[in-house]
Amino acid sequence: MLTKEDLEHLAELARIELKEKEEKKLQKDLSSILDYFQELQKVNTENIKPMTGGTDLVSVVREDFLGKTDDTGKGPEAFPEQERGFLRVPPIF
Repeated sequence: MLTKEDLEHLAELARIELKEKEEKKLQKDLSSILDYFQELQKVNTENIKPMTGGTDLVSVVREDFLGKTDDTGKGPEAFPEQERGFLRVPPIF
């Protein structure tokens, strides 16, 4: 059972103001949710393979890779003007 102090602490963390009537209802609702989680803790999940998204679909996007890339200096040749190692762009205003 969720105590009144616990509920007040959660409300303070969430920065919400609860009225007395709301407190009682919320305390009851949150307690029943927590009770349900206690019930779920009893379920045997020993030989159950973990799921990641619930589907076997494979991404068609390229694979991520871990490695160093050094793109420094590539691309500035596309700019018409450079000044002291910086790319010069026309003023906007």
